[in-house]
Amino acid sequence: MRFAEALRQPGLTAIAEVKRRSPSAGDLRPDADPAALAVAFERSRSAAVSILVDERFGGSFDDLRAARAATELPLLAKGFFSTRAHLEEARESGADAVLLLLRDLDDPTALQLLRAAQELELDALVEAHDKDELRRAVRVDAEVIGINARDLTTFEIDRIAQLELVSQAPRDRVIVAESGIVSRAQGAAAELAGADAVLVGSTLMRAPDPAAKLAELVSRPLVKVCGLTREEDVAVGAEAGADMAGFILVEESPRRAAEVLPVPETMLSVAVHVGEYKDHGTDLVQLYEQQQGTVRGRDAVLLRNGEVVARALDLPWEESDPEHLARAAQADGRVMLAGRLGPDNVRAAIEAVQPWAVDAASRLEREPGIKDHEKVRAFVEAAR
Repeated sequence: MRFAEALRQPGLTAIAEVKRRSPSAGDLRPDADPAALAVAFERSRSAAVSILVDERFGGSFDDLRAARAATELPLLAKGFFSTRAHLEEARESGADAVLLLLRDLDDPTALQLLRAAQELELDALVEAHDKDELRRAVRVDAEVIGINARDLTTFEIDRIAQLELVSQAPRDRVIVAESGIVSRAQGAAAELAGADAVLVGSTLMRAPDPAAKLAELVSRPLVKVCGLTREEDVAVGAEAGADMAGFILVEESPRRAAEVLPVPETMLSVAVHVGEYKDHGTDLVQLYEQQQGTVRGRDAVLLRNGEVVARALDLPWEESDPEHLARAAQADGRVMLAGRLGPDNVRAAIEAVQPWAVDAASRLEREPGIKDHEKVRAFVEAAR
C-alpha cells in the first residue's frame, strides 16, 4: 500500500517514528532498534513508520534498511533532503516516502524534488510550519502535507497555531499533524480540526512500551465525563484517563455548572448548551435541540469553532428507548454515544455501537453535579 493511501484509511491514522535523539531534547532512546520497533508498531496498527536517517537524530540509512527488512508497512525517510541523489538513496534503502521541508527549499527546488519522487515511485510528505508555507505546499500541489507544531528554530511547540493551520488546509489533501501529541485528546483535537493522521515520535520514544503508547493514542472510543461542577471531579476524570470534560451550562439542568472549569492538556473541554450556540472558549460545544416541555431534545451536535464535527446520540430526556443502541449503530460519521451509560453497561454499548466516543453524567454521581470518584474511575476503565 502506498504511503498516502495508508494515511487515508478511515478514522485517525498514525505514523510512528523511530528517533534515537532530538536536537531539542537530547537522547530519547539511544538503543532504539528500528527493526524491532517497526514490527511492534505494525502490530499496534500504525499506518506507516517514520525513520530518522540523519546523524543529528542518531539515525542513518542503515536504520531504514533494517526497518524495511522487518515490516511491510510504508516507510517514511526523514532527513534534510535537497537533491535527487538524496531521494535515490532513500529509495534504494527501502523508503516509500520522503520528507521535504519547505523551510529549506524554494518552490522551484520543491517542484523538482516532487517530480523526482514521482519518477522514483516515492510519495512525499511536504512539511509546512506557517501560513505562507501551507500556501506554498498547496501551490506545488503536494498530496501529503505535514503541519508541524514545532518551530525548528526555537524548538517551541505551538499546538493552537498548528490546529488553525490544519483547519485551513484543503480537504482534498492528506493532512498530517506533527509533533507535540502526548495524549488521545490532543490527537483527537487534530482529527477534529481536519487531520487525517498524526506523526508521533518523541512521545513514543520516551514511553516504556512505544507500541502500547501508540495504540493508546489512537484508540477509540474517547471517553467523556459530563456534568462536572467541581475542580476535584475534573482532576479525578483526568487521572482516570478520561479524554473530555463536559460542563452543562443550562439553567434548568440539575447538574448545571456555574462556569467552565480549567482542564489539563490531556483533556478537551466541552460546553453543553440547549437551543442556542454560545462560545465559552472551550475546545468543543455540545448543542442539543430545544424541545418544548423538556430540558433538552434527544440528540446533539458536537461543534468545533461552530462547525459540526460529530453527533451525540442520546436518549430522550427522562425516557428510555429499547432501540437506542440499534439506532446508534446505524448512524454514519463520528458518533458520541450517550444515554444513562455507566460502568456496568458501557462495554456492552461499545461492542454494539462501536462509537467514536462515549459520554456519561448522571450514573457517575453521588448526587446531581457531584461525582462519585470510584464510579468515574470504573467507567473510564470499562470504556477502555
